[in-house]
Amino acid sequence: EIGDRCLVRAPFHAEREGVKYDIVISPKMSFGTGHHQTTRLMLDYLLDLNVAGASVLDVGTGTGVLAILCGLKGAQHITGIDIDPWSVENAVENAERNGQNEIEVLEGSMDRVSGRQFDVVLANINRNALTEMMAAFSGVLREGGRLLISGFYQEDLPSLQQKAAEHGLVYGSFRVSDLWTAAYFEKGVRPS
Repeated sequence: EIGDRCLVRAPFHAEREGVKYDIVISPKMSFGTGHHQTTRLMLDYLLDLNVAGASVLDVGTGTGVLAILCGLKGAQHITGIDIDPWSVENAVENAERNGQNEIEVLEGSMDRVSGRQFDVVLANINRNALTEMMAAFSGVLREGGRLLISGFYQEDLPSLQQKAAEHGLVYGSFRVSDLWTAAYFEKGVRPS
């Protein structure tokens, strides 16, 4: 639960009145039930971000929970990618369960979206993967596009900021929960 703004629940849990975004997730073997601090941090950032009409890429989509929230908030073109076939299958099931049948889910890595451009890139993975993929994130982001990352500790933020800066991504802010951290960047412009 993120206040009355968002509830991520399993199919066997009851709905709660007054929640703006009610997301039903059956995780199977995939990551992204909303219980981990990094998923909550990403959801919290997304709740504050205007994604209406945006094209969104969710890297390491897992259950698809972040992509689903973007769809519920009005994003127009949403793609999730994951290297695990069971996550791809699970993300498709969860998208359909939440009325987000238009979400495209691909199996593979960033090369699956090479040559495409997005307004928002989400990546809740781990520090090493984030570091290795920073150039690819920047490559698929439109000028002024927004990057949200999590899956790392606060002590790792400076090295990720440096790597992002090397690829034209300007640091904006961060949020912390139990030392886990999420950070916000924009491509080529200073965030307001």
